[in-house]
Amino acid sequence: MEPVVLLPGLMCDARLFQPQITALSQVTGVMVAPITDGERVEEIASRVLDLCPRKFALAGLSMGGIVAMEVMRRAPERVTRIALMDTNPMAETPQVAAAREPQIVAARAGRLEDVMREEMKPNYLAPGPQRREVLEVVMAMARDLGPEVFVRQSRALQRRPDQQAVLRKVKVPALILCGEHDALCPVKRHEFMAELIPYAQLTVVPGAGHLPTLEQPEAVTEALRGWLRQPLVLT
Repeated sequence: MEPVVLLPGLMCDARLFQPQITALSQVTGVMVAPITDGERVEEIASRVLDLCPRKFALAGLSMGGIVAMEVMRRAPERVTRIALMDTNPMAETPQVAAAREPQIVAARAGRLEDVMREEMKPNYLAPGPQRREVLEVVMAMARDLGPEVFVRQSRALQRRPDQQAVLRKVKVPALILCGEHDALCPVKRHEFMAELIPYAQLTVVPGAGHLPTLEQPEAVTEALRGWLRQPLVLT
């Protein structure tokens, strides 16, 4: 089985995928590639490719999914299968791009935690007992990465290209996955993405929001296992 490369989301690191790393590393090689360098998605994707094996399965969540689509655009011959989770194939809208500016100012002024908490409250996590624990993990990742990474990643998101044409050209096994409560990247958008990709598998995870890898880890791991078992030749 080919190695798996995981791409985390905005202000996240390998901890975002810890349950999946533990499970999948029993059957194949797993690496988490950072998306913390560069102020353009194209630049980040180029650095990811420099780190990756010659051929690999690629899975990205949120901003990681956005970078994964750019990796697919640049080097489709190296990606054996792709999983896009809680993400968005479209370019940033002017409204959202503008809304990132005060967040960047606040992060640079030492208020990164305030920005992350405010951003996550309405958009990220499903209601339930695991919410507080997941939020603590997210805040720890953000603190460790720091404000400069937040600024670079925000700039990359503001300038990101539309990737719908890339999805239409995907010819490898594809998993489109999202949490049912994800208000940031809602289910309807993932249904649309799955329609763009021939033979894509759509999985909606109950009881999860924007970070299902931590909110409902067993369900996500099972979906990824099924994706890795799919034959490479689609019929």
